[in-house]
Amino acid sequence: MLMYTTANCPYCVRAEQLLHARGVARIDAVRVDLEPDRRVEMLARSGRRTVPQIWIGETHVGGYDDLRALDLAGRLLPLLAPAAP
Repeated sequence: MLMYTTANCPYCVRAEQLLHARGVARIDAVRVDLEPDRRVEMLARSGRRTVPQIWIGETHVGGYDDLRALDLAGRLLPLLAPAAP
């Protein structure tokens, strides 16, 4: 589980809370505000500039809204199953 994040990002906090609520014990957080080269990496991998950007294994989930939509559609837990915890 990988999440690109920044220090003052309420959507990053919400994404982390949702993932923990769904049983994810560990999230590898990359602070793009502290590591500008990693922001370039995030943009290259996702095509998006905003945080959070979330990967579950090799699957790019997107941001918080995308994560929440997966959860509401019942597709988040099956995606997490091979990666948990």
